Amino acid sequence: MPLNILLLLLGFVLLIKGADFFVDGASSISKKLKIPPVIIGLTVVALGTSCPEAAVSIQAAIAHSNAIAVSNVAGSNIFNVLVVIGVCTLFASIPVQKDLIRRDFPICILLSVMTFIFVLDKNVSRIEGIILTGCFIAYVLIMVISALKNKSESEDDIKEYSLVLSIIFLVGGIIAIVYGGDMVVDYASRIARALGMSDTLVGLTIVALGTSLPELVTSVIATRKGIVDLAVGNVVGSNIFNLVFVLGSSAMISPITGLTGDVIADFLVVLASIVIAYIFCVKSKSFSRPKGVVLILSYVLYTAYIICRNYGFLGL
Repeated sequence: MPLNILLLLLGFVLLIKGADFFVDGASSISKKLKIPPVIIGLTVVALGTSCPEAAVSIQAAIAHSNAIAVSNVAGSNIFNVLVVIGVCTLFASIPVQKDLIRRDFPICILLSVMTFIFVLDKNVSRIEGIILTGCFIAYVLIMVISALKNKSESEDDIKEYSLVLSIIFLVGGIIAIVYGGDMVVDYASRIARALGMSDTLVGLTIVALGTSLPELVTSVIATRKGIVDLAVGNVVGSNIFNLVFVLGSSAMISPITGLTGDVIADFLVVLASIVIAYIFCVKSKSFSRPKGVVLILSYVLYTAYIICRNYGFLGL
């Protein structure tokens, strides 16, 4: 058991550091090709922060660990909204930009509804995966077009490395992500079996927490530095990417079948959490500390519920 936990942590390190190297290498190469920084941020960097979730879910789908593949997405999205935003409000009140309220929040809610409908039959087919992936491409195009219209010339802070080092970062990052994802799925499943935990519970807790660490760390550091606008945007953007890119690509590569009723309930919580967050910010245009505490307590209650559900304390 201790060795499995150690190797699981190593898998998370490979995932997170691999994503960092991937972003650095790809951004550097993009800069050498004179691609505008705003486009790099909305494509390469956004994809990079979703790489841990994508690697785990795709590897799990290929290994037919369907519960982990889907629960990772649900767990990450719930964690992002309830914990990441909640923890950030402990450091400062977080204003929410108009574009997030008028465009990104509604898009995230719409995609959450669509995903909930897709899992109702306890399957996510290849066709549904293609639809989600198409939504991902459409969302990126919308963001790029919007950003180019409001482009700022002062956002050129991307590090540029030599071409050889950039390629090493890019390739090494991809290798670390692939192997890290494989390790996380493998050893999380072993730990689950040893502790009597279902794959669904592992995906919702251990795996979701591990793959959401980049969003948590990024948002908390940004908030502590006073860059509070980034926190909510990072969460909403990550949730959209998880739904359309991570789940979509997983189902497109290997259709996800045989899901349980618990997964349907979890995706209902995904939808409810983003709707509650939207209601919280739509009037005051910000997240205050009391609202953040409510979000954190909601996550504590949800975690207690899924643990009780796993061990049959609720008679489920």
